[in-house]
Amino acid sequence: MQADGRGRRSVVNWLLGVWGGGVLGAVLYPVARFLSPPAVAESSAVTASGGAASTLAPNSGRVVPFGAQPAILVRTAAGELRAFSATCTHLDCTVQYRPDLQRIWCACHNGEYDLTGRNVAGPPPRPLDAFEVGLDGDDIVITRRT
Repeated sequence: MQADGRGRRSVVNWLLGVWGGGVLGAVLYPVARFLSPPAVAESSAVTASGGAASTLAPNSGRVVPFGAQPAILVRTAAGELRAFSATCTHLDCTVQYRPDLQRIWCACHNGEYDLTGRNVAGPPPRPLDAFEVGLDGDDIVITRRT
């Protein structure tokens, strides 16, 4: 009978060991993946398209993708095209153009930038990064200044 009891006990111990190893693996695997995230290639876009110039009316703006962060493209009331980083310098919220104020505005904490990108109201600590804007036919081309 003892041989039979030892056999059952070793099977139960083996099952408990496998179960414990599974639980340990299920806990440690997500922790290990969190501590060493996969390498994600960041787009190193130096230029981007802002769309057709004919679709951007005077005193309006639009947010366009520019690499890993968005850019804001503004056509002033006088018709001049300007582009800036669309990420607020305060807490990285996305800014938008307010035609009623003729300013770039951050909705998170009511920060404001003038049309040169300079911070003029609210908590933003520094100006927006400015980009160069050019035209290729009717296509708006935004270029990062180096």
